Amino acid sequence: MNHHKSILTVIITAVMLIFTTQSCGVKYSLSGGSIPENMNTYTVEFFENIAPMVITSLGQDFTEGLKERIRTQSRLNQVDQNGDAIFEGVITNYTISSAGVEANTNLAALNRLSITVKVKYTNRKDESGESDYEENFTQFREFRGTVNTNTELQLTREIIQMLTEDIYNRTFNNW
Repeated sequence: MNHHKSILTVIITAVMLIFTTQSCGVKYSLSGGSIPENMNTYTVEFFENIAPMVITSLGQDFTEGLKERIRTQSRLNQVDQNGDAIFEGVITNYTISSAGVEANTNLAALNRLSITVKVKYTNRKDESGESDYEENFTQFREFRGTVNTNTELQLTREIIQMLTEDIYNRTFNNW
C-alpha cells in the first residue's frame, strides 16, 4: 500500500510540474511587452560568479542565457556596449541545501539547488531613471538524493531559464 502511495505521489508531482512549467511560458509575450519604441539595442555585461560555491561555467552560462532570452523574445538588437538597455550584475549565491525530509515515506530527503543573481538594469532612453532598477532574483529547483554532475547541469539550466524569464518580465512586462 505504501509503495502505491509513493508511485501516486511521484505521478501527481510530475503532472503538477508539467502544468506549472507550461503555465510559466504564458507570462511573456513575443511582442516585446512594454519595450519603449525608441529602444532599439541592448547590452548584457558579463555576470561574474562571486558566490562562495564556484561553478566554473555559471557566469558564462547565465550571461548567454540572458542574451538569448532578450534576443528571442524582443525586437531589440544585441550590441557589445552602450546599448539602449544595459544589464549588468553578479551571481551572488549558488547553494545546494536540504529542503527537508518527507515524513512517513521511504523516499530520500528533498534537496534544493538555489541561484541568486543581482541585476542592475539601466534604460539609457529614460532620462528620468524611473525604469532603472537594481534587484536580486532568486530561483531554485528541488531534487531527491544526492546531486551528480549531469543532474546539477540540468537543474542549473532550468534555473537560468527561470531567472532570465523573471528578469525579462521585470524589465519589459512590468511583472
